[in-house]
Amino acid sequence: MIPAPKAHPPQLIEADLRPISLTATLSKLLKSFVGSWILDRIEDKFDKHQYGALKGRFTTHAVVDVMDHWHKAVDDGKSVRVVFVDFDKAFDHIDHNVLVAKLIDYDLPHTVIRRICSFLHHRRPRVKTGDVMCEWLVKDSGMPQGSYLRPLMFITLVDSLRVSCMMNKFVDDTTLSQFIAKSGKSDMNACCDELVQRDQWP
Repeated sequence: MIPAPKAHPPQLIEADLRPISLTATLSKLLKSFVGSWILDRIEDKFDKHQYGALKGRFTTHAVVDVMDHWHKAVDDGKSVRVVFVDFDKAFDHIDHNVLVAKLIDYDLPHTVIRRICSFLHHRRPRVKTGDVMCEWLVKDSGMPQGSYLRPLMFITLVDSLRVSCMMNKFVDDTTLSQFIAKSGKSDMNACCDELVQRDQWP
């Protein structure tokens, strides 16, 4: 991994540097094959309001969907309550055991699940700055950069995440929308509580 500055000059290592992982091209190619095998099996099972990391779905579709619902609600004389959620360091907090259990629930072939386990098990990254490299580290959580498997595994993990109000997802960005009739009462706080408590994610 190479630390790339987010601010110039960086003041804090934790806040002002972004780790960029260097992945071998052949490894990326092989992981894209595995990602295709997984998508062929489970793409039609994903939440229809997940617009990230899936073929033919883009940010434009997510924006059009939420805007359509918002405008319709306003036209009907309702008010709209919206909460934007961004999971902090979402990819770094992926629990491997929970992820593998999700893949098993999707009834994926054992060969594919074993490949994912091999990909995640005992990963050993290290940081390089100039000509200086640190010792190898062992990672027991998170998904490495530089692979389509990274966002695909994340949306697989959070696919079952549902709350009682309208929810739109774009990988680790989630929008909660609630439409309230005149003199109605908002229970958006309850939706946010559901989101926090749902499956104790991640």
